[in-house]
Amino acid sequence: MNYGQFLNMVPEATLVAILIIVFFADFALSNSEKKHSILRTMTLILMGLQIIPCVVTESSTAFGGLYFTTPAVSAMKVILTGGTFVVLLMAQSWLQNHEISKRYEGEFYMLVISTLLGMYMMMSSGHFLMFFLGLEMASVPMSCLVAMDKWKRISAEAAAKYILTATFSSGIMLYGISFIYGAVGTLYFDDIAKNLTATPLTIAGLVFTFSGLGFKLSLVPFHFWTADTYQGAPTSVTGYLSVISKGAAAFALYAILIKVFAPMVLYWEYLLFIVIVLSITIANLFAIRQNELKRFMAFSSISQAGYIMLAVVGNSAMGVTALMFYTLVYVAANLAVFAVINVVEQNNGGATNMDDYNGFYQTNPKLSFLMTLALFSLAGIPPFAGMFSKFFVFMAAVNGHTLENPVGIFAYVVVFIALINTVISLYYYLLIVKAMYIKKSERPLPTFESDDSTKFALAICTAGVALFGICSYVYDWLSSVSIGALL
Repeated sequence: MNYGQFLNMVPEATLVAILIIVFFADFALSNSEKKHSILRTMTLILMGLQIIPCVVTESSTAFGGLYFTTPAVSAMKVILTGGTFVVLLMAQSWLQNHEISKRYEGEFYMLVISTLLGMYMMMSSGHFLMFFLGLEMASVPMSCLVAMDKWKRISAEAAAKYILTATFSSGIMLYGISFIYGAVGTLYFDDIAKNLTATPLTIAGLVFTFSGLGFKLSLVPFHFWTADTYQGAPTSVTGYLSVISKGAAAFALYAILIKVFAPMVLYWEYLLFIVIVLSITIANLFAIRQNELKRFMAFSSISQAGYIMLAVVGNSAMGVTALMFYTLVYVAANLAVFAVINVVEQNNGGATNMDDYNGFYQTNPKLSFLMTLALFSLAGIPPFAGMFSKFFVFMAAVNGHTLENPVGIFAYVVVFIALINTVISLYYYLLIVKAMYIKKSERPLPTFESDDSTKFALAICTAGVALFGICSYVYDWLSSVSIGALL
């Protein structure tokens, strides 16, 4: 084997190097406040610099097509790495205040880096074996992150539900992959596409494979773990799980459907239509009933996953662009919301109920304003970036479809239903705004000061929410790297 091929995997190689450096630093430094400061600063700097190899990497393949990278894959890695950097920033208040976190701060960083490495491998895989290894590398450490508060019953329960559901979904996916292998005799994406035909065996393989990634995206009906896991996990981990993991899974699913199951496009388009409508509608209806904010954001993330999948329906370079842009905006808006929730939780003994935010604007006007901007972006209100991201996925969904064929009619119907659900989502996002600005409380949350790391994270997210929509060069750049992205 030519080990020089590892040089074609520059983002993965640098991320492994960061993992090794963090491991030895955590092992070598004596346990003290100085150790935590050094470890924290070093990890944040290295993860910030990790964006550079993702940007400069050119198209390449390695190990006979097991691994590949394109400008679109590199752009997605930049987005997810930037989001991970923001998650690490917002986690600092929890890591510094929580006794358990102080003991396992190094492990927290290593687990986050390990999951990101698995997501890299998922997106760059050209073979189902590589893809499955990347999926498991992202899923298993994630369950450990969910259980970081392992002496809390709710955290242990959340981790158990997550890992058990992940295990079953992985088994179902492997079952589907075995059907595909039995039908075509190969696991290479390109070779499968050349030999694949629609038979009962391959249709079953498509459905089972889709189901496995449906779990990662928490699409309906694979979403039952989501609310309990989001509520029980530490808030910074919940933000990471809801955004970074979802973005990687969405891109990987797009690549598999476009590259592997291209000959069966009619089958998976109808499957997507059903799942998208169910995910957006059911999640929105359940979100209205929630009073616990992390459960509320769980159903919001299920709905957002449905919107992301609209980009896949387009089956074109425009769909890739819309998916990446939507993920970029979603990273900024959703992490801003979780950053505020995390600050409130850390300063007020774990307050995460919506009623706790009654009168929040009176005592913390800046945080209320930033959270409002993020919620408006998630709802798709102009002129915030969320409106543009929804517009682009709607355009991608109907791109190339006409009303002269059944698929085109379904595509327009699904987009219409998504538009109606946008109004519903606006209603339940405004419930939080109403609590902060209109509802009164006899005991409102006290005034408090956010730590510097959280301020930096909120500044990055707010800039993204405000600027990504009006700075057209961001979409133009993603569009330029999407041309021939998955070919």
